[in-house]
Amino acid sequence: MGPLAGFKVIEMAGIGPAPFCAMLLSDMGAEVVRIDREASADLGIEMPAPYSVSQRGRRSIALNLKSPQAVRAIKKMVAQADAIIEGFRPGVMERLGLGPDELLGINPKLVYGRVTGWGQTGPLAKAAGHDINYIALTGMLHAIGPAERPVPPLNLVGDFGGGALYLAFGVVCALLEASRSGQGQVVDAAMVDGAASLGAPLYGMYGAGLWRDRRADNLLDGGAPWYDVYETKDGKFVSIGAIEQRFYDLLLQTLGLTDPKYRDRSHDNWPVLREAFASAFRSRTRDEWCAVMEGTDICFAPVMSLAEARAHPHMAARSVFVDCDGVIQPAPAPRFSRTREGIQSPPPEPGQHTEEVLRDWGFSSEEIAALKAKPERAAATEAQA
Repeated sequence: MGPLAGFKVIEMAGIGPAPFCAMLLSDMGAEVVRIDREASADLGIEMPAPYSVSQRGRRSIALNLKSPQAVRAIKKMVAQADAIIEGFRPGVMERLGLGPDELLGINPKLVYGRVTGWGQTGPLAKAAGHDINYIALTGMLHAIGPAERPVPPLNLVGDFGGGALYLAFGVVCALLEASRSGQGQVVDAAMVDGAASLGAPLYGMYGAGLWRDRRADNLLDGGAPWYDVYETKDGKFVSIGAIEQRFYDLLLQTLGLTDPKYRDRSHDNWPVLREAFASAFRSRTRDEWCAVMEGTDICFAPVMSLAEARAHPHMAARSVFVDCDGVIQPAPAPRFSRTREGIQSPPPEPGQHTEEVLRDWGFSSEEIAALKAKPERAAATEAQA
C-alpha cells in the first residue's frame, strides 16, 4: 500500500512519457487503468507484455475510441476517477469528445494531466517530434557530448526526465491542491519545459560566467579531467568525480601522481592532467582500480553495463533491481518507511482486464455487452439495455 493508495487514475495508452508516468503512479500505490485501443496502432517499438516494463502495475481495457459507446464508458469512469493522463498531440482528446472542458464538467475535481513535446501552446505545438528534437530546442542537447558533435543522451532528458517525471510531479501537486480546494485542473507538462527546467543550474552557471557555451570544456561535461570517464587496461571504463580539493588530492595520491604540476587545476593545464590520468588508468584493469578506489572519497565508480549493473554488491544490497514475471527491471523509487512502494503486477496484454475492470467500475452486464459488440450490433444492444 503505497502513498498514493486509494487514488484512481485513467491512462490513455500511448508511448514515451505518459506510460512511464503511469508506472510511477502505480508503483506508489495508485490504481491505474490503461485504456488501450481495440484496433492496433503505431505506438513505436512494440514488445511482448512481460518486457514492456513501463506498462507494469496496472490493468488494461481495450475500447474502440471512435465508438460513441466507448466514449460514454470513459466518461462514466472519469466520474469516479481522481486523474486522467494522456500524451497525444494537442486537440486529439478534444476531437474524441474527451477534452478537459468536457471531462471537468463531469468531474470538477478531476486532475487532467497532459504531456507533449512542445506543449499545448506555441508555434510548434501541433508538430511531430521526439525526445531528441525537444531537448535540442532547450540547449541541453548542445551541451552533451564531445567537442565535435552533440550526442543524444538516450531519451532520458526529454521523455522521462523532462516529460514523465514532471507530469507525475504535476499530477501529484494538483491532486494535493484538489484535496483542499475541491477543484481539479489541467496539468500541461511539456518536454521542452521540463528539459529546460532540468538545466536550471547550468543556465545559472552560464549567466554567472562559470560555464562556456561549448561542449567538453566545462566542469561537468567531461571537460575537466577530474570529472570524466577513463579506459582501463582491459578495455573497460571507470568514472571519476573528484571535484572538491580533498577528493582531488586523494585521487592524485592513489594514481601516484606526485609531481607538483598535477596540482595545477587551471584550464590551461587540463590537457596535461588528462594525459596523465588516462595513462595511469590504462595501467590497471577496472577490477584492480575498484579494489583500491571503490568506497573511498575519490568519488569513483566502475562503468557497469546493463548486464552487469544488477550484480554489483551495492545495487544487490539495496535490491535496486527486481524480478517481475521473469524480467529483471528497476525497482520502484523513491522508498518510503511506512507506506511502502511496490510493483502491483506485471505489464498487461492490451485489453486483458476489460470485463473485470468494467465490472469493478460499476458497469452492468448489458453495458459491457454493448461495448464488446461489433459496431453494427452495438446500437441495437444498447437500445435493448
